[in-house]
Amino acid sequence: MPLNFSADDKGILPDRMIAALAKAGGILPATDFASDQIQPASLDLRLGEVAYRVRASFLPGPQTTVAERIDELKLHEISLTDGAVLETGCVYIVPLLESLALPDDIVAAANPKSSTGRLDVFTRVIADGTRGFDRIRAGYHGPLYAEISPRTFPILVREGSRLSQIRFRHGHALLDGDALRALHAQERLVDSTNADVSEGIAVGVDLSGIGPGGLVGYRAKRHTGLIDVERRAGYTVLDFWEPMTARPDNSLILDPNEFYILASKEAVQVPPDYAAEMVAFDPLVGEFRVHYAGFFDPGFGYAGAGGKGARAVLEVRSREVPFILEHGQIVGRLVYEKMMARPEKLYGQGIGSNYQAQSLKLSKHFKS
Repeated sequence: MPLNFSADDKGILPDRMIAALAKAGGILPATDFASDQIQPASLDLRLGEVAYRVRASFLPGPQTTVAERIDELKLHEISLTDGAVLETGCVYIVPLLESLALPDDIVAAANPKSSTGRLDVFTRVIADGTRGFDRIRAGYHGPLYAEISPRTFPILVREGSRLSQIRFRHGHALLDGDALRALHAQERLVDSTNADVSEGIAVGVDLSGIGPGGLVGYRAKRHTGLIDVERRAGYTVLDFWEPMTARPDNSLILDPNEFYILASKEAVQVPPDYAAEMVAFDPLVGEFRVHYAGFFDPGFGYAGAGGKGARAVLEVRSREVPFILEHGQIVGRLVYEKMMARPEKLYGQGIGSNYQAQSLKLSKHFKS
């Protein structure tokens, strides 16, 4: 797969091009990739062998390396070789097993994996000489690091654990309002008859209740046991979560510093030649944060990949004051980008995808 793109080649690199980028030396793994590490439109990033607990989060700035800042701020080192517990309220920096030597025309963007966000683990990727988190400039040559701060549950991680994912793109492929409306007319990206489509598709919250019990979501309990991030279906829901049912007025009061799992009112889908990302609806609506993990792979919720539309799970945390959410209130926008090419395998097509055709769903760690 050649990686010599023309100026007109724009889009997110699919799985086979990510593999080609690695083969060409653009991605430098310390050990061979795991068989399922390359996803349809992203690459899972693996934790290295040591974690550093630091006094505070930081950005290195244009003249400083992350390693230099770690030396200044670290409190102690923790080996991850045999597994270690990362405690809530602490900040850790972990060198990743993947480093980059990007071509001058390829940029990268990182995000927490879905399961990471659903555990309320605040995770960002840092690179040397950067002024921002989760964004890697074109032509970057150097290591990558994960900043990890569990907010609600202590977690057990080990070398090779995957909390973050990274996408690679060439050029600007974000659909503008006209292109997005045309795609929605063709594919019906959400199941709403009156979809709000502008620079992104508006996504509202469902507080009407799901199923006979009228479940609207879950609120995380505090002072729970730890969660091993590698353990699937190993934990009882009620040990960690308080189920919430619909109120008569279909509203929900978010308590400050509490963490909630809710679902979107709309079922969404991502066609095979596109990828999507959840972004903030309005930065001026600053009372709560929604959706830590914002990547949607090609085929998510798509009928041809085993879906019939899927709800977006919303990871919601209120900020300084109590805030009332109403049923259908817009909490985010789904923006779509073109893929450089269709992936070899779509989300949900035999690749162990955990959330295809989902409704309201906790992370894969909990028994269904």
